[in-house]
Amino acid sequence: MVKLQTISAEWEACTALSAVQDALYVLNGKWKLPIIVALSSGNKRFNELQKTVKGIAAKVLSHELKEMELNGFVIRRVHNTTPIAVEYELTDYSNTLGNVVDALREWGTMHREKIRSQLKKEVV
Repeated sequence: MVKLQTISAEWEACTALSAVQDALYVLNGKWKLPIIVALSSGNKRFNELQKTVKGIAAKVLSHELKEMELNGFVIRRVHNTTPIAVEYELTDYSNTLGNVVDALREWGTMHREKIRSQLKKEVV
């Protein structure tokens, strides 16, 4: 006989898994969060973004920005100047990722220090 408590725990785990998969689907890849962090200091033009996010190809950046715009994280503003200037800025919705970015930054710092201390122990 299956206990109600077991079914509830399995349901919660399944729900949590679905929510994490949804988040990873939207934020997939290694570039979306770095782009968000780069734009958090202010609006940037395409070339500025490419210089800030080291190692990203122009084609990849363009693709990522289009996906981020579709998901409501970025606004593309076209300024009617000569030559035409295009700027990217974060939406208010992108601010909902603040805790996620902070948690990843803290974990990344902790992990980097852990690896460094392990390497130092191996060298000594």
